[in-house]
Amino acid sequence: MKKTFKLLTASLLVSLVAFACSTVPLTNRSRVEFIPHSEMNAMSFEQYDIFLKENKLSRNQYKTKMVKQVGKKIEAAVTRYLYDNNYAELLDGYAWEFNLVESDQVNAWAMPGGKVVVYTGILPITEDETGLAVVMGHEIAHAIAEHGNERMSQELLRQAGGVALSVALQNNPEQTRNYWLAAYGLGSEVGVMLPFSRLHESEADHLGLIFMAMAGYNPEEAPAFWERMSQVGGEKPPEFLSTHPSDETRINNLRKWMPEALEYYEKSR
Repeated sequence: MKKTFKLLTASLLVSLVAFACSTVPLTNRSRVEFIPHSEMNAMSFEQYDIFLKENKLSRNQYKTKMVKQVGKKIEAAVTRYLYDNNYAELLDGYAWEFNLVESDQVNAWAMPGGKVVVYTGILPITEDETGLAVVMGHEIAHAIAEHGNERMSQELLRQAGGVALSVALQNNPEQTRNYWLAAYGLGSEVGVMLPFSRLHESEADHLGLIFMAMAGYNPEEAPAFWERMSQVGGEKPPEFLSTHPSDETRINNLRKWMPEALEYYEKSR
């Protein structure tokens, strides 16, 4: 009986995974995501509002305006790219918002539904609008590629056998929210999600490069930004232990994708 039950459970999970397969824009990689966009967006909006209440928005009008301006340009580029490539449905339920938060952290992130935060700590490294476009294009690419949904789906499959996000929240809200924060890089950086993160980072680099180019920002500035980032902080861990590609790998990949990005850039001018 136990063996039959295990086989049935495995069969159901395989069916669920097969049913929930989709592809990532640009790379066409197959991935598993079974959480509806509406649920992801609803939780995103809730968590974003909580974050903004608990953190201080920058009062620097110039820098805030720059973040919003770059965000709007990337938003327009993303919209155009997705419509041109028959991925317009990915924007269903989006309510774009761009905020600059006072923090020494060298970081930025984007959630489903177009909810984006940039920390003031990263601005000395971005240096200007183009550097900021590298960062925001990359982070928005994570949201567009639905990396968070993929990682949440993997975690729910592992921890709860593929239950719905709403059910997981009802049964264990604190733990489920921790999964959510980890999926978007705001929680734990180690664990089962680690092997997938380097792939996600590379996809976000590729998509982000296209988005910034379409928005009218020179993609040739992207390697320079990541070179500056490589000088931040102390000694870096080996690539196989990191959730990010090594600096050298990232920069080499950007240069490999540059001819494609420059074609988009020339069309935007």
